[in-house]
Amino acid sequence: MKKILYPLLVSGCALLSACTAESPVPQVTEQDNFDEVYASITADKIATPLKTLASDEFEGRLPTTEGEKKTLDYLTTEFKRLGLEPGNGDSYLQEVALMEITADPAMTMTIGDNTFDYKVDMVASSKREQQQVNLTDSELVFVGYGINAPEYDWNDYEGLDVTGKTVVMLVNDPGFENPQSGKFQGTTMTYYGRWSYKYEEASRQGAAGAIIVHETAPASYGWSVVANSWSGPQYGLVSPDKGASRVAVEGWLTLDAATRVFADAGLNFAEEKAKALQGPYSVSLDQTMSVTVNNTYQASKSYNVIATLPGSKRPDEHVIYTSHWDHLGKDESLEGDQIYNGAHDNATGTAAALVMADAFTQLKPAPERSITFLIVTAEEQGLLGSKYYAENPLIPLDKTVANINMDAMNVLGKTKDIAVIGMGKSDLEQELTIAAQRQGRVVTQEDRPEAGYYYRSDHFSFAKAGVPALYAKGGSEPFDEATANYRKRTKVIVTGCYHQVCDKFREDWDLSGIVQDTQLLMEVGVLVANKPTWPAWSETSEFQRK
Repeated sequence: MKKILYPLLVSGCALLSACTAESPVPQVTEQDNFDEVYASITADKIATPLKTLASDEFEGRLPTTEGEKKTLDYLTTEFKRLGLEPGNGDSYLQEVALMEITADPAMTMTIGDNTFDYKVDMVASSKREQQQVNLTDSELVFVGYGINAPEYDWNDYEGLDVTGKTVVMLVNDPGFENPQSGKFQGTTMTYYGRWSYKYEEASRQGAAGAIIVHETAPASYGWSVVANSWSGPQYGLVSPDKGASRVAVEGWLTLDAATRVFADAGLNFAEEKAKALQGPYSVSLDQTMSVTVNNTYQASKSYNVIATLPGSKRPDEHVIYTSHWDHLGKDESLEGDQIYNGAHDNATGTAAALVMADAFTQLKPAPERSITFLIVTAEEQGLLGSKYYAENPLIPLDKTVANINMDAMNVLGKTKDIAVIGMGKSDLEQELTIAAQRQGRVVTQEDRPEAGYYYRSDHFSFAKAGVPALYAKGGSEPFDEATANYRKRTKVIVTGCYHQVCDKFREDWDLSGIVQDTQLLMEVGVLVANKPTWPAWSETSEFQRK
């Protein structure tokens, strides 16, 4: 095959908007059989591991359960069969030390004269390694968005002492509902809008409790997602201080419950929210909160899976693909179906990784840099597997060229576009554009940047560590009319089944979109692995090499 002339990246694709389907398609360098291998990625090949991982036998793939053991056995067997080398010495596994904490659901929360029920009005939990955590008559303070961001000249905690108090916060950041203000990044969510940041900042401020008010639009998911995701076993990385540096209680209130709390304080929730949108804001809610969280907890072990195809010229430098194997397990309190199979999220990405690994082994010669597949645990619990890896890398971060992530891949059929999650953050989008040209596709921005998806999957752990990380998936423009009709029917089901027991493999799924994206992301990896220079963050990105 013809080699890429990398100056074309500058002259022809310096601006992503100039790289259209009509532009000449550059060819992949070095691999003589690339077209043949590329075409070998098929829907049938993806369906096989997808159906296996999403089957009832795997019990929803919850970390530390029998479902994890079956998942690990399956993945290590497959990587060994494909001939990839173990990524951790002679092992395909990296141990991740987790703390499993399960709150007794028989709890209520009292705020003023209101009593709120678990999963109906609120959820509450604690990251502290204690059998019982009590908050009694903890003073409530509304702290707007709960953000302390010097670079945006924004500090909701300025002048406040919240020691021993419980802070109540809005979800997302101030740009979402006031995009014309120029604050933050408009409707594109920043990390300050993520729930994980809000709990962390409340902890740094010395608060005893932290409660987020749920609203579907700014959260980008409904209350059922909160209720399902924050109940049952919750995991964190083992903490040297046994969680003492965290707030004692962290949780969520429904919008209806929060509205009642504000009304009892003589405040109108909508009016107070409007004030919080304009600038840093806080006000006492003139009430106290009491809640008791009874925990069972135990240290446990889960595992990342890591496998490597050594590079042909620079094997010590790695392009790392990530996906997460875990999901939510099962809930025996449910009537009928009790298994959260997690077919879309994320058996799709894990299946794609296996099929892509198979394709990489067939390339002649192998890419110049090593290709490593890292299939991580506990993504659903806060990106814990990838966070642990980034803090304890098996491949030095200064030898990690780039990260390419695959999560909840496109089951809605082929698209004319490929959507970048967090567009403009790195020049990995140049390689993505080249790969998209081969398929006659264009590179676009994700259609919901306000959801903050760049901060919600495992590539974010690499980004925080300074490694350029790409997250891209099938866009929103259907390939043809038939696909458009299929997409309308299927999208309703896929969206409604997010983190629900109905996220199952369906025989009528059109997997051509996953095929498209698997082929495309494989080509991105080949391009990066063979390119003389390393990818870099854009100047405007909040991430840079450390």
